[in-house]
Amino acid sequence: MELAVRCYEVTKGFPQMEAYGMTSQIRPASASLAANIAEGHGRDGTASFIQFLRVAQGSLKELETHLILAQRVALLSEADTAPILGQCDEIGRMLRSPDPITAK
Repeated sequence: MELAVRCYEVTKGFPQMEAYGMTSQIRPASASLAANIAEGHGRDGTASFIQFLRVAQGSLKELETHLILAQRVALLSEADTAPILGQCDEIGRMLRSPDPITAK
């Protein structure tokens, strides 16, 4: 959730012309990541949870790609992007953990 909040915060500074561009890519990807983890947690059974974690991993990679692109086209500075990508890396390690249910 914190990652999604941070993504919403940084995209507030994007130009209005990006409302249907990068903003509309970054925000849903970050929200989808959190939502898939939550939905998987609420399902019955470990197999279902793990499947939702895989979907969340896809959203995470999508988000990372959009953030890197936003930096490359000068919508975000490296100072803004680096901490968010650090959060993405940490979440990615948790999602890929051998035991994602107990990963910190």
